[in-house]
Amino acid sequence: MQINITKTDGVSIAELISEQVEIRDAQDAVDIMMNSIYQGAENIIIQQKHLVPGFFELKTGIAGEILQKFSTYNAKLAIVGNFENIRGKSLGDFIYESNKTGRINFVGSLQEARKAFCR
Repeated sequence: MQINITKTDGVSIAELISEQVEIRDAQDAVDIMMNSIYQGAENIIIQQKHLVPGFFELKTGIAGEILQKFSTYNAKLAIVGNFENIRGKSLGDFIYESNKTGRINFVGSLQEARKAFCR
C-alpha cells in the first residue's frame, strides 16, 4: 500500500495506491486518513476495490462507521468505482445523498474525484 500526494488547483489530494482491499473497518480508514493528513492532504481518493465488500451492504453498518470518521476528522473522501448498477434503493439513495453534501463523493473516475475536491 502506498499513499501518493498530489496537488490539483492548489488543493492537496492523497490517493491510496494498492491492488487489494485495504479498508476492512473504521480503524483501517482512520489509519489511512491520519497518514494522509500528516502528509498535508485532507482530501483522500480511494477506489471501490480498496473497500471490504460489506461496505456496500448498508445493513452491516461498515459504511456508516467509516464515513462517520471522515466527518469527525473533517476530511473529504472520494470513492472511485462503478456505481451505476447499484442494487437496492437504500444504497442508491445513500450514494445520492453523500454526493449532494460534498464531503463524501462516489465518482466514476480519478478525474471526477479530483474535480470534486476543487469545487
